Amino acid sequence: MIKGMVDYICDPENAGKRRAIFYVILVVVFASDFIASRHHIAFAWDAIPGWSAFYGFVSCVAIIAVFKFLGSVWLLKKEDYYD
Repeated sequence: MIKGMVDYICDPENAGKRRAIFYVILVVVFASDFIASRHHIAFAWDAIPGWSAFYGFVSCVAIIAVFKFLGSVWLLKKEDYYD
């Protein structure tokens, strides 16, 4: 069973299907935030539907951007660094 799932995921012919499944899951998760009740709102922005998804996406993009910058400026060395 696992081999079949791995073969399906790794098959390049299924890239369009995987992307469509991903977008459907993304829409369902985002839409579920409009249905969920908000009993314990700690901050004003917690009442905005979709705020958690938006904040998580922006945070992940920011983390990637910061560490790509750090990698290019500080962490990566030239190919002949040890020569």
